[in-house]
Amino acid sequence: MQLSIIVPTFNEEPNVAALVQRVAIAVQGVEAEIIFVDDSTDATPDAVRAAAASAPLPVRLIHRDAPTGGLGGAVVEGMRAAASDTCLVMDGDLQHPPEDIPTLFARFVRGDVDMVVASRYVGEGSAQGLADRTRVLISRVSNALTRAMFPIRLREVTDPMTGFFVIDRAAMDLAGLKPRGFKILLEILARRNLRVAEVPFRFADRFAGQSKASVRQGLRFLVQLTALRFGKMSLFAIIGGFGAVANLAIMWALIALGMHYIPAAIIGAEVTIIGNFVLQERFVFQDMRSDASGLWTRFAKSFGFNNVEALVRIPVIALLVNTWHLSSVIAAAITLAVAFVVRFMFHSLVVYAPRKAGKKSVMRDVVDEIDAQAASPGEL
Repeated sequence: MQLSIIVPTFNEEPNVAALVQRVAIAVQGVEAEIIFVDDSTDATPDAVRAAAASAPLPVRLIHRDAPTGGLGGAVVEGMRAAASDTCLVMDGDLQHPPEDIPTLFARFVRGDVDMVVASRYVGEGSAQGLADRTRVLISRVSNALTRAMFPIRLREVTDPMTGFFVIDRAAMDLAGLKPRGFKILLEILARRNLRVAEVPFRFADRFAGQSKASVRQGLRFLVQLTALRFGKMSLFAIIGGFGAVANLAIMWALIALGMHYIPAAIIGAEVTIIGNFVLQERFVFQDMRSDASGLWTRFAKSFGFNNVEALVRIPVIALLVNTWHLSSVIAAAITLAVAFVVRFMFHSLVVYAPRKAGKKSVMRDVVDEIDAQAASPGEL
């Protein structure tokens, strides 16, 4: 098999037959297969089976009853199942024209790169298929933001947001990928240095069905971008910042209702601690939960530590003010910065520690974990 074409799908029933037909024509002379990795709730799997019955090339279906990792997870699963190390990824809505497959494949087989990306923003490429000017603007801004966040890794990539590319599976670390959304190309490029070439393509109008773009997808992209650039520590900091604002808001509301400021502060702190734990479970340490202790054990560790930390931090502020004569604001800022690092380390190394620890030295484990959680895979 020379080429495995991976098509992640979600409710793309009306597009399947046309896609298979156009791909089959485009890859004539190439020993290729199509792998649909499907998370649909409609009749897309039936459409794939019907198209496969008459297709002149192998068409396989992987239907995921319990999807993980979104579109990115589907692409990774397709790559694992591919018969060829040369994997081409494209959307199932025909906005990635199958007629461009030979151009990408021909550039790839020259052998001097690990990946060929179809770009809307190079040469004669075009983003004309985006629904309206707002979508075009959002795409341009997102693209510029992404390239600014990874100026070294993406220096040769003008369109890191595209989902149309060819890659050498052998050059990737599939096990190291942590797909969490629909921008799998960004995930791949951010986590590994690859030799990349680009070819232009014109982003076509959707053939049928509705776009999956939404505000929720946009928020997921921002979370994905932040996690890739700065690692878990940035998400931990963002949640902590939201928690601080929520703490003050709860305290202000309770005082306005007539409560004394001390119990108001205690209630605000406790609600914030619980809320932070829920968000950290969902967005920061979700990939570590399966190997860690049970939910209630994790909660008890986190809740207890945060309360102890709060009790310790107040007298430390007083010590800095009375002994070193620092202003209370500066003293509070210093303790908050130190507390943030300590909280992150405690959660990474204790709350979400694997149930079965290895036999390496404790210090070696600490160093490895801090490096992996705080710095990977962003640029320094």
